[in-house]
Amino acid sequence: MAVDREQVLRKAAALLTRRATTPMDDIARAAGISRATLHRHFAGRDALIRALEELGIAQFAQAMDAAALDDGNASDALRRLITEAEPVAAVLAFLFTENQLFEGAEVNAGWARLDARITALFRRGQEEGDFRIDLSSAWLTEAFYGLIGAGSWAVQEGRVARNDLNHSIAELLLGGIRRSMEK
Repeated sequence: MAVDREQVLRKAAALLTRRATTPMDDIARAAGISRATLHRHFAGRDALIRALEELGIAQFAQAMDAAALDDGNASDALRRLITEAEPVAAVLAFLFTENQLFEGAEVNAGWARLDARITALFRRGQEEGDFRIDLSSAWLTEAFYGLIGAGSWAVQEGRVARNDLNHSIAELLLGGIRRSMEK
């Protein structure tokens, strides 16, 4: 029986998001495979975490491409990004909260490329006069990751309906960063 590596990684992310110390046995069981099979694909916990990191970076880069961040105004591009990021939200949630596990030049370079694209989107919104300028684009990038992660956890725990997630994230984030013309 062929093992769907990506599916195993998604199951691992879902468990690790809730409890970072989830044993490899539990991850294997959730993925419907034996511990031995899990170890054949991932030589240990570090290899599993590294594979999650690679998957998260690749999938989030694809989501950014699909969101066409340079098209239209920054608010609309951000809404598209939130929608496109939903399928990788659980992996992003884990990686965002456990990022201290992922030291290394390759990993940092991958995240730096993604961060630069999101930061540029927020900066563009500021330059267009749509987003607040008193909040740095770097801070807005971190807030974006935080809301994606919190939203994923809330859906997993049944506190937020999946159908409400994108709207909730977009409205909270945009409501907080839109520039007010009132003084």
